[in-house]
Amino acid sequence: MNRTLFLIAYDITDDNRLNDVREFLKGYSTGGQKSVYECFLTDGELAHVKRFIDRVIFEEEDRVHIFTMDGRSKTHTLGIGVQPKDPEYFYIG
Repeated sequence: MNRTLFLIAYDITDDNRLNDVREFLKGYSTGGQKSVYECFLTDGELAHVKRFIDRVIFEEEDRVHIFTMDGRSKTHTLGIGVQPKDPEYFYIG
């Protein structure tokens, strides 16, 4: 199963919507912090993530960016940052 690394960043104005998106993305995340998550996703998982976020956010107030990353590239981390890892399997729940 092919997975692509995505960086998902959000700025959501309402605490309830923010918590909904945060808890949802934690299930797909291999790393990140606060409002930025590193997620290795299949095409189907990406579609599911987009549908969920589209149902939760208010387009007039919130924004979500999903960046496609090259999982083979080494990232430059500062501080306590760690390289994103693509594990052999994911538990999504």
